[in-house]
Amino acid sequence: MQKTTLPRPDDGRKIRSDGAQSRERLLLSAMRLFAEQGFAKTSTREIALAAGTNVAAISYYFGDKAGLYRAAFSKPSLHSESDIAAFSDPACSLREALLAFYTGLLAPLKQGDRARLCMRLWFREMLEPTGLWNEEIDNGIKPAHAALVAVLKRHMGVPQADDDMSRLAFCIVGLAIQMMVTRDVIDKISPHLLDTGQAIDTWLARLVDYAEAMIDAEKAHQQSNTEHGPAI
Repeated sequence: MQKTTLPRPDDGRKIRSDGAQSRERLLLSAMRLFAEQGFAKTSTREIALAAGTNVAAISYYFGDKAGLYRAAFSKPSLHSESDIAAFSDPACSLREALLAFYTGLLAPLKQGDRARLCMRLWFREMLEPTGLWNEEIDNGIKPAHAALVAVLKRHMGVPQADDDMSRLAFCIVGLAIQMMVTRDVIDKISPHLLDTGQAIDTWLARLVDYAEAMIDAEKAHQQSNTEHGPAI
């Protein structure tokens, strides 16, 4: 499979104050079409037609198709610097840190169909890589994982993070990712569990409970290893 390479974003591009709605329509249309067809098979003409605007608007707001794809893929980002700073604050208790972590990670769920579009676009990117998923891993996911491991190490009072600590961090993240990946399944079986902001907040609080239970289990496992040695 040939890999498409996208250029770096043009951070200096300006947005007209009266064009926010047009830009948003372009983003949503692009997310849907890129997710359905992939980057290579989607034309700017299709996107502009679906958004009810003209192709020139894509050039104005995003530079070109690659710039629009990058903007669609990265909105929202899984782990922004502000999200990482919020849950890794040393002043936070463990529960506060976990709540901040899940709040940032699950924020897209409160944006309705945008969350579904994001997941489908990310899946498409994994199947037909352009390089953006690797960027997301390197620039977002890896720093967030390292920060979560550091939080766990600090609150569990261990001097050094090991493979079990990393496994625990992946499992804590997995509780939230499952909600995003299987959103269509949840909607078919128990749609009320995610149909309102309050329902999402309730699930978020339960995630913190579940994560704390997993952390307690890992503490017990480590204590057992200390007292009796690792199981063979």
